[in-house]
Amino acid sequence: MRLLQVTIPTGKRETVLGALDDEGVDYVVTDETSGREFTAIVYAPLPNPAVEPVLERLQDAGIDDEAYTVVVEASTVVSRRFDELEERYAEQEEVDEGRIAREELQSRAEELAPTLRTYATMTVISAIIATAGLLLDSPAVVVGSMVIAPLIGPAMAASVGTVLDEDELFVRGVKLQVLGMSLAVVSAAAFAVFVRYARLVPPGIEITQVPEIRERLAPDFLSLAVALGAGVAGALSLSSGVSAAIVGVMIAVALIPPAATVGIGIAWGLPMVSVGSGVLALVNGLSINVAAIGVLWYNGYRPRHWFKLDEARSAVLKRVAVLAVAIAVLSIFLGGVTYNSFQNAASEEDIRQGVESVVDENERATLLDTEVQFTDGILLSQSERVVVTVGVPPGNGESVGGLSRRIDTAIDRAAGHDVETQVRYVTIEAA
Repeated sequence: MRLLQVTIPTGKRETVLGALDDEGVDYVVTDETSGREFTAIVYAPLPNPAVEPVLERLQDAGIDDEAYTVVVEASTVVSRRFDELEERYAEQEEVDEGRIAREELQSRAEELAPTLRTYATMTVISAIIATAGLLLDSPAVVVGSMVIAPLIGPAMAASVGTVLDEDELFVRGVKLQVLGMSLAVVSAAAFAVFVRYARLVPPGIEITQVPEIRERLAPDFLSLAVALGAGVAGALSLSSGVSAAIVGVMIAVALIPPAATVGIGIAWGLPMVSVGSGVLALVNGLSINVAAIGVLWYNGYRPRHWFKLDEARSAVLKRVAVLAVAIAVLSIFLGGVTYNSFQNAASEEDIRQGVESVVDENERATLLDTEVQFTDGILLSQSERVVVTVGVPPGNGESVGGLSRRIDTAIDRAAGHDVETQVRYVTIEAA
């Protein structure tokens, strides 16, 4: 529930109070004595669904932008008329009880987009911490970087500005998003260069083999689901008036680690590392925006003035179309990665089954392990080398003669191309 405070302009008192009476709103009026162009202040407790329609009635009654309108959260209201008003709005099925008013939504979106200095500083700190966490292969440090990332505000500001046709809010949200991702990449690259040449990590480290980094190198369609879910959750938390802190962490999950990985790829001079994680960051950022716009529009948020409705609808359609096309183009990359991963998994399974069937034909041999190694790459990787470990009884090496050749033939057949095969024989004895 909310407490509405409105200053009444001179000459509009009876009209404003009559509008509140028509809505069945319980209110209190006090005289305004500052000597300005206002005659009174009215206080009215309202259930959440009633805030927006009551504000529209008051605007029709003469409350303009010159008047002060304040909406604050109320914890408890004891009033028979308030209960009746709450029941009346609860009976309207099209009204979402958890939905906040349009004016409050815009105010929350503006508050979530921090000042430039704070936003830039927190983004740089978050990116540096994420870079350190990735290089340390520490999930806890990476998660910590997400907690302080201020990325939810700009995304929600751009989405709210779109559906409410508030161009200034939209432009500010877009600029902050572009600035934030650029700062994250640049600061991550600079910190990674420092770490590399200051020898804070082992000189021969293979960054593509670090699990936390490797996760961001080959994004697939599941990454798209994460970003869309983050956008939906962000819009729902904003429109319901609940805390967006936890949802902000979810949005940072989709943006900060990929951006930090791009910086690491730049520092180590590995373009494919930067390309894969860069595509992931772009897809996630675009998906968050398109999901948030869709949720807010579906929840009924529209511009204040009816004559702006067509303009807002056109802007929403155009921006969603642009975002959707960009996501579709980038999704070609995601689709290629997903397909390549599926092909490699199927090929690995076929190779393992082929090796197992050959070894099982020899009663004195026991298959201990099959390791399939793939070529480096995101879209065009394939099986390159297979290491098979076979156990044999002591003094029975001759009994497995020719096994390596048969294993190599089975592996080449399963892979569909020539694969380097290494068979290791290990003496085993059952006690």
